[in-house]
Amino acid sequence: MATSSDHPTDPTPSPLNQLLFGHVCSAAVRAVAVHRIPDQLADGPRTAEDLAASAGLHADSLRRVLRLLAMHGLFTQDEKGTFGLTEAGQALRTDVPGSQHTAALLITDEMFRRSADGLPDAVRTGTTPFEAAYKVPFFAHLAGSPAARHLFDAGMNEMSGQGDDLLAGSYPFPGSGTVVDVGGGRGGFLRAVLSREPALTGVLFDQPDTVADHVLDTEEVRGRWSVAGGDFFTEVPAGGDLYVLKRILHDWNDEDCLRILGSIRRAAAPGKRLLVVDAVLPDNGDPHPAVEVDVIMLMLVSGRERTAKEFEDLFSRAGFKLNRILPTPSPASFIEAEAV
Repeated sequence: MATSSDHPTDPTPSPLNQLLFGHVCSAAVRAVAVHRIPDQLADGPRTAEDLAASAGLHADSLRRVLRLLAMHGLFTQDEKGTFGLTEAGQALRTDVPGSQHTAALLITDEMFRRSADGLPDAVRTGTTPFEAAYKVPFFAHLAGSPAARHLFDAGMNEMSGQGDDLLAGSYPFPGSGTVVDVGGGRGGFLRAVLSREPALTGVLFDQPDTVADHVLDTEEVRGRWSVAGGDFFTEVPAGGDLYVLKRILHDWNDEDCLRILGSIRRAAAPGKRLLVVDAVLPDNGDPHPAVEVDVIMLMLVSGRERTAKEFEDLFSRAGFKLNRILPTPSPASFIEAEAV
């Protein structure tokens, strides 16, 4: 099959071709992640034939997939046909700190692929592609599928976990009091915050099945945390000094966000702080990494990434006052508000 480029002798793909073939690259990443090829390269480069023999795979097909990913910087390939891992490819190993293996399996999962296929209908009708494909909302599907829920929780923990320490050090958390992490998943961010502030206590709040698999049982935070399971649309633990919503509001439309914020406002005394950790999109059209995430929200759920003005409007409607927005070294910002 012939493809065009900007110049017939230029081997660099055009921007259009890079986008058109993006799904091929993600499928190739999934293939090596499923068969744990990066783990087999932990001790050094090997040939495709050697790798295929160890994993029970087809050597020529594996070689062709590895060659593609080498072109995109995940593997090295020498003149003898030996493949090794680059620094970027190391993240696909399962046995390294900051592993993104499960995250890769999540982002390339059928849930995402089928939802992406529905984008043409979404831009015509405004409907959510995931719901059109699966006949239930995304989070309802997770609730009814333990395997999908486990993959989602583990993948999200990997993607957010690598930045938890960085984020925890980018905001002046109080030296005492109680932080309530609402929708805090398995607790990686709360653990990072408590580790930095030895007099601070915390409450991890999320779905019961999620908090049951928490990661808070470590020596540096021992005795300073508790977990609570429930539904943040109806009620969250009361009495917190600082409520945290990390990468939660972007999952939901405005009306659902108001329900979540309303639960927190009922639990928080006037003057207590709310800290939202989310991307803040520029309102002038400048590029931002969260623009890609915004389309994922369009694919999967009813949520969206928001501008500063959109956050301010939500807070005002829910009984909070926007105090300030602090950028972080990550694509997310700290959006601080106060209960009024």
